[in-house]
Amino acid sequence: MISSNSSAEETDEVVPETAVPDPAPRPVRRAFTAAYRLAVVKEYEAAPRGEKGAVLRREGLYHSHIKEWTAARDAGARSGLADARISTKGSKGSAKDRGEVERLRAQNVRLTAQLTQTRTALDIMGKAHELLEMLSESTDTQAPPKRS
Repeated sequence: MISSNSSAEETDEVVPETAVPDPAPRPVRRAFTAAYRLAVVKEYEAAPRGEKGAVLRREGLYHSHIKEWTAARDAGARSGLADARISTKGSKGSAKDRGEVERLRAQNVRLTAQLTQTRTALDIMGKAHELLEMLSESTDTQAPPKRS
């Protein structure tokens, strides 16, 4: 017979298994719709001076939320009331920005061509200088022709 150190096995008692509690669920960041944000800003502004904090506590918001949402509303950017975490990389930007980008691209092409032309000219000047030095050295070593 195999002996064990467990008293539960010796007395044939059933030991209940200890249940491992599930880990706490991960918190989820709240997302506010534009209509909700606008309604809360209107209610906050309509509340009397001492009641503004009660609106924030009831909704579980901070004053920074109201400041951000009010600024977006005042700027006339109803789309600014949308979720700020959504990427706007897909947008092409304003016409002014696109015009600036096109102007800079054209300038880049023009300056690249000018740089290529300048490098070619310097290369030609270097070769001409070498040729003149070779001609100068060859005439220095030869005796000048005699005139008759």
